[in-house]
Amino acid sequence: MTLTTQAKIWGIALVVFIALLVLLKGILLPFVAGMAIAYILDPVCDRLEAMGTSRTLATTIVTGIFAIAVILLLIVIVPLIVQQAVEFLGSLPDLIFQAYQRIEPYYLQLRQQLDLPAPEELTQMARERFGSALTWLANLLQQLLTQGLAFANLLSLIFITPIVTFYLLRDWDKLLGKVDELLPRDHADVIRAQAELVDRTLAGFARGQSMVCLILALFYAITLMIVGLPFGIIIGLIAGLLTFIPYVGSLTGFVVSVAVAFGHYDDWYMVALVAAIFILGQAVEGNFLTPKLVGDRVGLHPVWVIFALLAGGALFGFVGLLLAVPLAAVIGVLVRFSISQYRASSLYLGTPPPVIALIEPEEPSTRDSRD
Repeated sequence: MTLTTQAKIWGIALVVFIALLVLLKGILLPFVAGMAIAYILDPVCDRLEAMGTSRTLATTIVTGIFAIAVILLLIVIVPLIVQQAVEFLGSLPDLIFQAYQRIEPYYLQLRQQLDLPAPEELTQMARERFGSALTWLANLLQQLLTQGLAFANLLSLIFITPIVTFYLLRDWDKLLGKVDELLPRDHADVIRAQAELVDRTLAGFARGQSMVCLILALFYAITLMIVGLPFGIIIGLIAGLLTFIPYVGSLTGFVVSVAVAFGHYDDWYMVALVAAIFILGQAVEGNFLTPKLVGDRVGLHPVWVIFALLAGGALFGFVGLLLAVPLAAVIGVLVRFSISQYRASSLYLGTPPPVIALIEPEEPSTRDSRD
């Protein structure tokens, strides 16, 4: 089989795979979530299995502990988050009004020097922008509800995902073996090497970044609660969880918390203290947490991660968000492999010049020299 024929076959397979994703995106959520959970928990099952536990028992123990942890988290954390979110939305007008009263004197001084719009015009512009933002947020929530978190999908996520996780986790090694048997024999070693790079990238990013998000969420929530910032727990948790998207979590938490502190506290020291919490968190993340837990060899650039998440969410909704990082890792590995192949090819190096054989002159014989 020629290289052109192989490229056509794999191209058709890729088109069929993408078409199936588009057609079945409404029911993929529990399966994608189950696959992601199984991938994360597989090393734990492998360790239990290495200690002498059967694969089925190890899968039962790990899945049960994970389910109990999720249930406890939902029982303890979710009601607190919902309560603080409702209180935050109810207090938002008062916080905005207090912040406006504090900003107005400084704005009037700047207006005389820089010829800025009148406060009334600025207020009208803010109302228009705020209304547009609320409309966009409502449309986004409606899109998420219709594409990824509808009631039926929510039920399937609750009841089907644990079943999918259990069976995938139990048969994970068998499934990998079956896939390995189907690899083209001529290219099996190359495909295995690239798959190992993808696995290393995903393991380093997903597991490491999850730990970073959890640590920062607890740090922001606890410190903001200690300094007495209103709604500090929900702001800290959201900022920590959004850290999965590079720079978005810390920037969002910084802006929201400083705005709330600016409208709540009369002392500038407290506003500076709230800002210092996020500056410290960003410094710890960039200099300690990310290098130690994620590592420098992950190979996923922050801009590439942001683009992948936005593109996945726009194309496939919530399912696309789950698939974005794995697909970004696969594409990143394939692009680096293609670049290495390109650098070793004649397309990059150019056609080598023809080799000209040098003919050495014959030495004169002894007879000729006597003559």
